[in-house]
Amino acid sequence: MNLKNIHNIYFVGIGGIGMSAIARYFAAQGKNVAGYDKTPSEITEELEKIGVAIHFSDIVKNIPLSFLDKETTLVVFTPAIPEISAELNYFKNKNFIVLKRAEILGAITKSTFCFAAAGTHGKTTTSSILGHIMQPEKATSFLGGVAENYNSNLILGDDKISVVEADEFDRSFLQLSPNIACITSMDADHLDIYGEASALENSFLEFSKKVTDTLIIAKGLPLEGLTYAINESADFMAYNLKISNGTYFFDVKTPTASITDVSLQLSGKHNVMNAMAALAMANVSGVSLQKIKEQLATFKGVKRRFSYKIKTSELVLIDDYAHHPTEINAVENSIKEMYPNEKVLAVFQPHLFSRTRDFVSDFALALSKFDEVLLLDIYPAREQPIPNVNSSWLLSKIDCDYKKVVQKNSLVTEIKSSSCKVVAMMGAGDIGVLINEVKNKLTP
Repeated sequence: MNLKNIHNIYFVGIGGIGMSAIARYFAAQGKNVAGYDKTPSEITEELEKIGVAIHFSDIVKNIPLSFLDKETTLVVFTPAIPEISAELNYFKNKNFIVLKRAEILGAITKSTFCFAAAGTHGKTTTSSILGHIMQPEKATSFLGGVAENYNSNLILGDDKISVVEADEFDRSFLQLSPNIACITSMDADHLDIYGEASALENSFLEFSKKVTDTLIIAKGLPLEGLTYAINESADFMAYNLKISNGTYFFDVKTPTASITDVSLQLSGKHNVMNAMAALAMANVSGVSLQKIKEQLATFKGVKRRFSYKIKTSELVLIDDYAHHPTEINAVENSIKEMYPNEKVLAVFQPHLFSRTRDFVSDFALALSKFDEVLLLDIYPAREQPIPNVNSSWLLSKIDCDYKKVVQKNSLVTEIKSSSCKVVAMMGAGDIGVLINEVKNKLTP
């Protein structure tokens, strides 16, 4: 497939964070881009502003006529789209070229020098930090989140260097051809796809073997590669950590050099780890520690990754994508660091029935660390309900002073009645849209 000969690119599920980055890329290349998504969002609105035609009903007749020529049209879909999708099945039955998102990302980046950030947690922040570090090198970065510096999930450069988020869901990252890669973590997740944690680990091992130049790994992972860590011996080590006015300062030692007073404006030691992974990848590719330090100092973060929506002396409202117990623990640890003496209310929307079932005990332990907990109903995404797996079941296992299952329309009232100064809203479902409504109603 020669992408230069493809004029029309149609996206089934264009509003997805990874899908929309590729749609933006092709639009910037002057291609004719359109697509379908289930619901309007900020992402689809931004795409429409740059001329991408989008509709929100899965009906074949809504597909623009110019996209019905299979000789000039490529169709890209996300695995989150259900198999019964009318539009997706139309394209498949008519023998269009139909590729998964990961396949087209692999095709775009195959001819580039490719940096890939993988891991069950941290890959979005790591790839975004790395994209920012590599922006002066004219890298094109495809991100799984919206980088605050660019208000975009695409950092457009040239066609020689690429930075990608390597997603383990559906084994997507095996479609990539990485030259330099990192693996941040290998915790059990996506067991609806993998079945067992060992199958997930084997998938990461397979990914590691695809790396042609250098693999960077968090120290302790069962893989071979250059290691990074905080306050323990590793090839790339951060030490002398200090926090001042919400900013981390730390020193870094590499296999060949060291640098002092590196700064990072993100909260939580897990983000120092993410920054170290990005630093190591850039450094082994030839970017100097001084240039990396300068870029890290100006990185503003990723939307929905410990993002402050309200930050006053009376109320702090934090938005985070956390949808796995490890990520909830990271949010709780960050809040404890920043607000050690304040009571904290967790608002959590579980994502997927299968993930809730598989990790219910770990979710309960993580949520029990908060002073108060409000649970929204499980966001189903691509799944059908599982009998007896619901938010009330999860709530019954949480041990904290105040806990309750709430509906979206009563959430603001519940938050207002809480005595907690810090509120953390977490989840990967439509809670990311709901938080803007909550913010507006809580803002004086």
